[in-house]
Amino acid sequence: MSVWEVENLSVGFGARPVVEGLGYAIGAGECVALVGESGSGKSQSWLAPFGLSPGQANGSVRLLGHELVGQDEAALRRLRGAHVGFVFQQPLSALTPHLSIGAQLAEKLVAPDPARLEAMLAEVGIDRPAERLKQFPHQLSGGQRQRAMIAMAIAHAPELLVADEPTTALDASLRHDILLLLDRLRRERGMAVLLVSHDLASVARHADRVVVMRQGRMVESGAAGAIFQRPCADYTRDLVAATPRLDMPVPPLPDIGAALLEAGNIVVRFRRPGWRGGWIDAVKDVSLRICEGEAVALVGGSGSGKSTLARAIARLGPLEGGAVRWRGVVLPGRNAMKPGDRKGFQPVFQDPVDSLDPRWPAWKSVEEPLLRLRPELDTMMRREKVAAALGEVGLDAELAERRPGALSGGQAQRVALARALVSDPDLLILDEATSALDVSVQARIVALLQDIQRRRRLALLFISHDLALVRQLCHRVVVLDRGEVVEAGDTRSLIESPRHPVTRRLVEASQ
Repeated sequence: MSVWEVENLSVGFGARPVVEGLGYAIGAGECVALVGESGSGKSQSWLAPFGLSPGQANGSVRLLGHELVGQDEAALRRLRGAHVGFVFQQPLSALTPHLSIGAQLAEKLVAPDPARLEAMLAEVGIDRPAERLKQFPHQLSGGQRQRAMIAMAIAHAPELLVADEPTTALDASLRHDILLLLDRLRRERGMAVLLVSHDLASVARHADRVVVMRQGRMVESGAAGAIFQRPCADYTRDLVAATPRLDMPVPPLPDIGAALLEAGNIVVRFRRPGWRGGWIDAVKDVSLRICEGEAVALVGGSGSGKSTLARAIARLGPLEGGAVRWRGVVLPGRNAMKPGDRKGFQPVFQDPVDSLDPRWPAWKSVEEPLLRLRPELDTMMRREKVAAALGEVGLDAELAERRPGALSGGQAQRVALARALVSDPDLLILDEATSALDVSVQARIVALLQDIQRRRRLALLFISHDLALVRQLCHRVVVLDRGEVVEAGDTRSLIESPRHPVTRRLVEASQ
């Protein structure tokens, strides 16, 4: 008997169908991946049958022989609690912020004890488990939070584990580690795993079978290796082609001009949380220079200091030591910064929806920097610049009236880019700005950045964990590990001949 069986499943929101005629099954110890773009219906196909979505499910979905479609909430809750574990994309949002990791893990057990809880964290590869049990979600790195969520998901020995985009925002080596962890756990425990992802390259190495979805329908299914190497459907071939690879041809990059930004001997420290006290050296004596038209990549694993360094450089975060110069002039401390001091450089963040005001239509979010940075512009001039910025990133007037919640991930990221570009900066600081997007949308955003970079001779500080993307955009790479620069050089040489073990691991994970 299959653990999970789906037959002729349809899911609708009123008269609008989001899933139609879907069918597949998962056996004990087997991993099946649902793959497709954002909006393809992947998540709704399992959320709705479990009663975790307002969508109306029709057809048949059976868990260990128990029919889910048509069951009341009480019955669905019993089945979920007894037989299923869930791992979600954003563990920081899914975990309870005011409860320690130990308290949340204990909720999953009938008779928890400290030794049992420590063993559960150790099983999923979390170091210093006794200390981690006392910490809160915000005190863990992204990879540690995801491992803690996996520990909670398997605490009651479920027969089915649903992992919905569990590695999307993680660096390449950590993504590989998490998927290897899921592989080991399902083999050891005999669990069935439903892996939902837009990353066809990653799931092809870890799933037994793949179901490719588009606009709510299955377009192709089969053995994972065959789907990735010899796709039959045009849509699957497009997904494979959009997946960044280190062997893809590199377009010509803009010529480099005079120095724009120089960061010298940057030091950032934070107080260590918890009983241990002391200080954490997040960034240790790092120097960096970016010139006109140049794209410099900051790469490294989770917790390496990439984002902390970028925020210090942009004067959005603390700076314990060192100096940042813009066109030769030392920038003041972040509390002394005036709006005009940041006119030359603008940030673009990882989660575009969270970075936009949920109450405002897109055009107003784009206009907002002009109110602070270009006060001399009147209303008409501001509207003209907003329209030009939205047009440059490929958004029409209808989308400009939507609020962030009504935009797709790719559309929201275009709004965030337009907001950064509207004040005509010379440098964009992109902090994992494409990591949460599916591969086809990511490819379009990268192509857009390449076009803008060439036309404007725009400088980029590109923070990423994906060396294949870095290779497409960047002149130079700076590799960080534990707050220190462990290797730096021109992109091609560094990727082809990495010297440091951290760099070699990142290259291997990107292949």
